[in-house]
Amino acid sequence: MTRVALAMIVAGALDAASIAAPAEATWIRQRLDSGLVVLAQENPAAPAVAVSVLVRVGSRWESDDNAGITNLLQQVLVKGTTSRSAFDIAEAAEAMGGSLSASGDTDYAEIKGAALARHWKALLALIADVTLRPALPPAEIDNERRVIASGIKNRLDQPFPLTYDTMMGRLFRGHPYGAPSLGRAAAVEALDRQALAGHYDRYYRAGRIIVAVSGQVPAREVADEVSRLFASAPRDRETGEAPLGVPSAALDRLVINRPAAQAQIMLGFLAPPIGHPDYAAVKVLQMALGDGMAGRLFSELRDKQGLAYSTGALYPARVEPGFFLAFIGTAPASAGKAEEGMRAQVERIRSERVSEGELERAKAYLLGQFALDRRTNARLAWYAAFYEAAGVGHDFADRYVRAIEAVSADDVLRVARAYLTSPTVVRLEPVPR
Repeated sequence: MTRVALAMIVAGALDAASIAAPAEATWIRQRLDSGLVVLAQENPAAPAVAVSVLVRVGSRWESDDNAGITNLLQQVLVKGTTSRSAFDIAEAAEAMGGSLSASGDTDYAEIKGAALARHWKALLALIADVTLRPALPPAEIDNERRVIASGIKNRLDQPFPLTYDTMMGRLFRGHPYGAPSLGRAAAVEALDRQALAGHYDRYYRAGRIIVAVSGQVPAREVADEVSRLFASAPRDRETGEAPLGVPSAALDRLVINRPAAQAQIMLGFLAPPIGHPDYAAVKVLQMALGDGMAGRLFSELRDKQGLAYSTGALYPARVEPGFFLAFIGTAPASAGKAEEGMRAQVERIRSERVSEGELERAKAYLLGQFALDRRTNARLAWYAAFYEAAGVGHDFADRYVRAIEAVSADDVLRVARAYLTSPTVVRLEPVPR
């Protein structure tokens, strides 16, 4: 068996076996003098370890001129350090029976890695090298720029992503949340090494970095090792940032004509961020209206009326203003009825309480999903780091579960009436190719 094949088998085993830590497990939190936050948790369930380095930088800090710079930077970070080539990085991760990757998002950027637990020191050293000493090779920048440009083009050619990106631009007019995290083609094309180096130097500062580690490792020793390896992270130059403020949504209806097999219809609303007292109630509202087969959009529009190929609701966690999105994919001839049906279900959940059965199903489905998503060390580390970066605290998960359990039918009705008011509508109508 080749080493590559063995690494693939081990990596698969790590993902499957790296299950959640016992309920009594706790995180060690340490804030260094530089401002960098270390989170470590011992999970004895499997001989594996995962690391998530989250940096408070993403498309939220970008402008029209550099839209996409964070995602491009993240892809280039893992393509070479001052002492390792891209091949060296990949080979080192493979030798530990694991992997290493990076990505950019809206409110954060992540470098993550996983390995067999006995290699935890080597994994931390590799990730610290990638995080703190990037080479930013010009040839790799050119390669990744081409890959991202292709990804942007693909999104424009796919009906659902195109409709979604258009909706974000309408909901968040003149607001950084309105730009796709992949960026804009013209801006990405103009980005060079100097731009990436400047972006890195500005945002990869100790006070913006959270390092979270979960696995079958000694948590206190891990925290001490992270503190040592990341001691050279530069301190912040800025004292703080002003909030972005409330965006100005376009409360109108936009029709896009594109070649496609299905019509796509979306109703969008501004919604509270993760730290808001209404966050848990709006999550239950999302489940009751549109997530899962028991949601009203699925049961009413797909099962009973046969109007939907796909339908549901989205309410992702955002650090600043969030959004609530109801969507449906339908046959072109059914687009009118599907839009009317979605509007009717939104109005219905605003005008009458969900039944106790609906409420309990929504809460059970939501909490079940949440538990399943936190079964691996990688997701445990990500959640702890994200919650810390979002300002709600790394231990937010337990408080979130209790908040969900406490949501009542009256709470769901109240937040539906508060947030599902005048929708922003984007409808993609197919035209012949």
